[in-house]
Amino acid sequence: MESLVANVSAINRLLARYGVKFGIYKNNEFIEQLFPFDPIPRVIDGEEFAVLEKGLKQRVDALNAFLKDIYTKKQIIKDGVIPESFVFSSSGYLPACDNFVPPGEVFSHISGIDLVQADSGQWYILEDNLRIPSGASYPLIARKLSRRASPETFKHNKVDNNADYGRLLAESMNSVNRGGLNVILTPGRYNSAFFEHSYLAEVTGFPLVMPNDLFVRNNKLYIRTQQGAEAQVGAIYRRISDEYLDPLTFNPDSLIGVPGIMSAYLAGNLAIVNAPGNGVADDKGTYYFVPKMVSYYLNEEPILNNAPTYLPLYPEDLEYCLDNIQNLVIKDVAEAGGYGVLFGRDMDEKTLDDWRQKIQLEPRRFILQEVINFIDLPILEGDTTVPRKADLRAYVVSSADKTEVWHCGLTRFSRVPDSFVVNSSQGGGFKDTWVISR
Repeated sequence: MESLVANVSAINRLLARYGVKFGIYKNNEFIEQLFPFDPIPRVIDGEEFAVLEKGLKQRVDALNAFLKDIYTKKQIIKDGVIPESFVFSSSGYLPACDNFVPPGEVFSHISGIDLVQADSGQWYILEDNLRIPSGASYPLIARKLSRRASPETFKHNKVDNNADYGRLLAESMNSVNRGGLNVILTPGRYNSAFFEHSYLAEVTGFPLVMPNDLFVRNNKLYIRTQQGAEAQVGAIYRRISDEYLDPLTFNPDSLIGVPGIMSAYLAGNLAIVNAPGNGVADDKGTYYFVPKMVSYYLNEEPILNNAPTYLPLYPEDLEYCLDNIQNLVIKDVAEAGGYGVLFGRDMDEKTLDDWRQKIQLEPRRFILQEVINFIDLPILEGDTTVPRKADLRAYVVSSADKTEVWHCGLTRFSRVPDSFVVNSSQGGGFKDTWVISR
């Protein structure tokens, strides 16, 4: 481990050379910056990870069952488990996908599930990401470069190999492919996760394409090559948000979509990874109901718990939130990337009163949660280590016949003392995640 720490500067230089960056738009300007890597890994014992693995599979299976149900029979609404108005008012619900089941009955092929470990040792799920969760490429390449910089570290530590992520993704796409090529669709160089798009194309061996490389004819998607040839596409891992995916179905002003791609999809000639419309299941408000989904669809008790969460839509929850707002976290269900997260403890009385009014006026817009004092992990700062808050994004890969959990994950940490916001867009860094072989 000492040699790994000693080589952190060399590793970060290699990451920079490989272009391991993320971009954000700030004041209408695209700013690209390195995603700082800390060499001290998060270490999870194999027995502990086995419990996480079982709970993550269970959760994603329930979420996939919910998505199938909500776009077909809607039985969970009829049985009163989740309110009808709550589902259909979600910005992630897409009427265009109603009464359609994707190939293999898989909606969320790549699920990014965010967890934190409380100082008690208990793990809590903070968020489900089922649209286009990013980040797997960072620990993937960091591990590769760490092995190169310090091979002896991995000779003396029994760490599960994480190099199989490309295989997991490829198997998932192959299992739902409708006949033709697998491709990875990027909106282009100025997307915040362009590095990831290109790296995943490299590890899967699938072509990286941009929207103008693709066209639809007779409800089938094709790729055109520089040589003028055409080939049908059977599965596409799209890294473009729903609203920009097809200007003929969604936002007509989109310049990064593929006109007609939804017609190919709805005709059953194309698998889209992840499926359009998944946003109804990873809405922060829907999160409140996921434990109930586990019981409802799988007839099992949830293995992994949500953070204690309150939905102001319910009178008893609203009353609790108004009385205890100063001790709670407020989350806007439509926000992501660490935005729209506020701590009541940081507000003065007038601001708290203002928020009480907002929550009463728009109870569907917010959830409130108890503050989980999740653990600090050591990070290297100069020649010493300091504690910083850290979460874990686990990756669950679903195929037509199985659900698997990647034996790694993206550990993100805050670089600000005592801050609970770890997102890269908010200035955080990342670590590798070691799962110790059993």
